[in-house]
Amino acid sequence: MKLSKFVAAALMAGAATIAHAKDIVDTAVGAGSFNTLVKAVQAAGLVDTLKGPGPFTVFAPTDEAFAKLPAGTLENLLKDKEALAKVLTYHVVPGKVMAADVKPGEAKTVQGQSVKLSAMGGKVMVDDANVVATDVVASNGVIHVIDKVILPN
Repeated sequence: MKLSKFVAAALMAGAATIAHAKDIVDTAVGAGSFNTLVKAVQAAGLVDTLKGPGPFTVFAPTDEAFAKLPAGTLENLLKDKEALAKVLTYHVVPGKVMAADVKPGEAKTVQGQSVKLSAMGGKVMVDDANVVATDVVASNGVIHVIDKVILPN
C-alpha cells in the first residue's frame, strides 16, 4: 500500500532535524503518494507559495483520494486555474498546527472559508475526510494526510 510507504518515509523524515527538512512541495514529491496533488499545485501556480516561508498546515489528499472524485472533476479543475486554486487553498491553514494542537471546531483556510475539525473515538476528520497520518514536518510547515479531497462551498 502506497500510504504505508509514505508513513514510513514520514517517520524517517521526522527523525531529521528541521534544518535539513524539505519544504512542503519537496516533501510531497518525495513521498510518492501525492503525484496528483503536486500536479494540481503546479497547474494552479501555487508551487512558489508552498515553497515559501509559511508556515503552512496542509491537509494533503493522496493520489487515492483524488481518484475518488466523480469522473471528470479533476480534469475540469485542471482546466480552470482559478477554481483549482480555490480547492487547493481550501486544504491549507495558515501557521504550523501539529496534531496535538488541533482542537475540534473550525479553522480558517487560506482560501477564506473554514474547515470543520472533529475528533470522535480516536478518529480525526477535516470536513468529511479522515486524517490518516499526521505531523509530517516540512521546513515551512506540516502536512496531515487525508483520504478525500475536501471541497469549499
